[in-house]
Amino acid sequence: MAKNKKFLGYGILLSVLGIVFMFLYSGLQNDQINIIQEFSAWSGDATMAPMTVGNFVCIVLTFLYGTMFIKFGVKKSLIPTMIICAVGCLGIAAANGLSCNDGAGNYTLYFVSLFITRCTCMMLQMAGFQLVASWFVRFRGQIMGIVTVGSPLFSVIGTAGMTGLIRGNFGGDYRPFYIGIAVLLVIVAIVVGFLIKDTPEEAGLYPDGADHAPKSEAGGEEVKLTIKDILTTKKGWQVIISFGALTFIINACMGSMAMRYLTLGDGVWPTATKYLAIGAILGIPMSYVFGLIDDKVGTVKAAIVLGLCELLPILGLMLQPEGGSVPLMLMWGFGVACMTGGVPTLHPCIMAFAYGRREYQSANRIIMAIQLIPSAVAAQIMVGFIGKGQAASAYIMLLIILAVGIVTLLTMLGMKDANAADRDYGKK
Repeated sequence: MAKNKKFLGYGILLSVLGIVFMFLYSGLQNDQINIIQEFSAWSGDATMAPMTVGNFVCIVLTFLYGTMFIKFGVKKSLIPTMIICAVGCLGIAAANGLSCNDGAGNYTLYFVSLFITRCTCMMLQMAGFQLVASWFVRFRGQIMGIVTVGSPLFSVIGTAGMTGLIRGNFGGDYRPFYIGIAVLLVIVAIVVGFLIKDTPEEAGLYPDGADHAPKSEAGGEEVKLTIKDILTTKKGWQVIISFGALTFIINACMGSMAMRYLTLGDGVWPTATKYLAIGAILGIPMSYVFGLIDDKVGTVKAAIVLGLCELLPILGLMLQPEGGSVPLMLMWGFGVACMTGGVPTLHPCIMAFAYGRREYQSANRIIMAIQLIPSAVAAQIMVGFIGKGQAASAYIMLLIILAVGIVTLLTMLGMKDANAADRDYGKK
């Protein structure tokens, strides 16, 4: 009983920190560009450029960060990276370049600082997912669902809430926002340093607070998977293609939504942010809903539901007329709820489903790096199409990519969960 109480304490702390990790990651990885593009005097391509370069670099960094977790552990890897990320946020504030200040600013400092935040913030997500995968097996879907609440939460407080606050109260000055994020990063790094353990075993516990080691890990030894191991197996490509498609779509839609609405007339984007807020609020329970579905019926079935739901944001943006449409904004908003709640929740779950707790990061560092190659240019491609007046073609492309992802998931329905012996639905 004492150990269960001890585990509960760690579980609550990990859940809260995971929410904060995802809040910060979601904002700094993608969503912040919508804030920057509205208030910056630089062009859409200029403001997006450091994000695009960072996206490519993150392909390599994903493998590097995963390898660091395996070699040094989560804590020792995460803390210095968070401090560097905080410095990047302060650099964005110092660079200025705001329309409210007549565009005066240092673009080189902006480029370098945004590049740094993009490259370092990825470790926040990877660390949160690694900790959940290490500490939970039976309840991994639901805990992932709690942790990923941070993603839609940023859309409410960050993209929608801060856009309105910056516009109405700060006169278009987003610098206080970045200073606040930097302070939060430092505080969280201190908490991680003093209170977190990488695995339950390090704290004298077992996953899920159980009184025994996972049955699905009995008799086996951990194997460090290589790139060849992943690319020469059917399940490796099934995971790469299915969630590569779902991830591409969320990056494409979320990274270009401001540009899409800004091209539809004055006042359309401010109106859309209200529905974005609604969608983001709904994304909070949807994160848990997808995690619950994962635990009850399995990851693959939950992912197929998610894939079908991703039709909504694509069609909601594709069919928007000049001047905007409230019903389509509502469709888009609910689609955002499913997308921002479901993709972050189920992506680590599919990795744990296919490779298990012990091989999670060994496989994740390779598969996630490969998936980032197309996702690295998703937003830039969309912004380019939209800027040329070819939005319909861009969204048709997304529909095709989504179809490929869903079909691939259907081929995975017969695959067995790597930790099936410790998963409730796997025992049935």
